[in-house]
Amino acid sequence: MPFKNGLIRSEFGIEYMIAKLRAALFLVIFYSLTVLMIFMAFPLLLGKQSAMWRQANRWARLHSFLARHIIGIHSEWLGDKLDILFSEDRVYLVVAKHESMFETLELVRFLGHPAIILKKELVDLPLFGRLLKAHGSIPVDRSRSAVALRRMLRAAGDAKEQGRSLLLFPEGTRVAHGDAPPIRAGFYGLYKMLNLPVVPIALDSGLLWGGGLNKKAGIVHFQAGEVIPAGLPRKEAEALVHAAINRFNQ
Repeated sequence: MPFKNGLIRSEFGIEYMIAKLRAALFLVIFYSLTVLMIFMAFPLLLGKQSAMWRQANRWARLHSFLARHIIGIHSEWLGDKLDILFSEDRVYLVVAKHESMFETLELVRFLGHPAIILKKELVDLPLFGRLLKAHGSIPVDRSRSAVALRRMLRAAGDAKEQGRSLLLFPEGTRVAHGDAPPIRAGFYGLYKMLNLPVVPIALDSGLLWGGGLNKKAGIVHFQAGEVIPAGLPRKEAEALVHAAINRFNQ
């Protein structure tokens, strides 16, 4: 029995080391190819914005391919799939749980060319930030100045006019699986101004995709909730969104 227990511990140790090595290999390959794709994207600045959308989608597909074949992580949609929800080319405010970087790129892959609402610090990055602007990503300035808010709302309105859905993480930041912070005030401001129906998305990526080498094989589940109509009172809209995106925490 001691030998058997020791063998089991040894096997777990080997599995642990293999998982770390797979994660390290993924990071080296993904970020090396990301640098290459960034430089390949700069000539696209001279063309139409749609070329940048296609490049972003290629990057998202690369991320998904490497995650599946190196780490062993892939996505599974439960219930209605997004291609059904978006079959009539309707524009939505898509709001999703945010537990890791994984869903950021997966949702770009699934949604096609959403206008992503993200923190201003990313748009301020050298080189990469320039491409985010060209893609039409919308920065959120956490200084909460009136000027910054008007700029964000104007950019969101422009994306709507282009026929692009908007992607927002309404809790405001990445959280651990199981945490359910309140919906940030910015959600209702966008919801009211855009007058768009909302597609809430629950996910559980935090169970598998941690920071650095803390990644392990498995399935990340996504589920789109019932579409929330435009024009609801603030408390009702926020309550529906909060419950829908946190359904995997229950």
